[in-house]
Amino acid sequence: MTFGEQPAYLRVASDLREKIANGSLPPHTRLPSQARIREEYGVSDTVALEARKVLMAEGLVEGRSGSGTYVRERPVPRRIARSGYRPPSGANPFRQEQAADGARGTWESSSEQEQASAVVAARLGIEPGERVMRTRYVYRDAGESMMLSTSWEPLSVTGRTPVMLPEEGPLGGCGVVERMAAIDVVVDNVVEQVGARPGLAEELLALGGVPGHVVMVVERTYYASGLAVETADVVVPADRYRIAYHLPVR
Repeated sequence: MTFGEQPAYLRVASDLREKIANGSLPPHTRLPSQARIREEYGVSDTVALEARKVLMAEGLVEGRSGSGTYVRERPVPRRIARSGYRPPSGANPFRQEQAADGARGTWESSSEQEQASAVVAARLGIEPGERVMRTRYVYRDAGESMMLSTSWEPLSVTGRTPVMLPEEGPLGGCGVVERMAAIDVVVDNVVEQVGARPGLAEELLALGGVPGHVVMVVERTYYASGLAVETADVVVPADRYRIAYHLPVR
């Protein structure tokens, strides 16, 4: 078999990936053995092994103890809607944004005070070590973990106010815009940056992924007249979801 100029293990992985994509190797089919790959592609055992490692890292195949390596079932990606629009209902933004897609969203959260790390402080425009309220969320749709979020709010803004704890009090769960308005802080801008990276072990454990899976990370920061009042990292499994933005036209 003649290939181009790519390293041999990537060429083999590319050909196997194409077979998975076109259905020649359907889900739950055993991947050709290392010996079979070596023979079919005319490569060494090392190349065959590295090609299999590439497919495993991409989440296309999975090893089964004592049985071999099999093609994984590929989920059909679902949408996670995001929008700057907030109807004046006071409802949680997660519930609002998923309602249009029929998601049955629930979440768990926990909050505690901590000192801002250098990274968080830079995003909030405060000094490292200043006190912030950190809140961690696990969002679920029909019981399945779909999204993680960690938010930080400077206690210089929310400390000693009724909205200091995002999920408690009269405005608990109402979202940043509504909560800040209750203490006369008018949120007028939100910035989101979207990137991708391999999921951390604890993230993949919470999201039901396997080592090597890629996650999308949304870095979100809310501003009021240029002052950052909340920043958050939203983590979404890239193989199961797509982030859809609804942007108003002005």
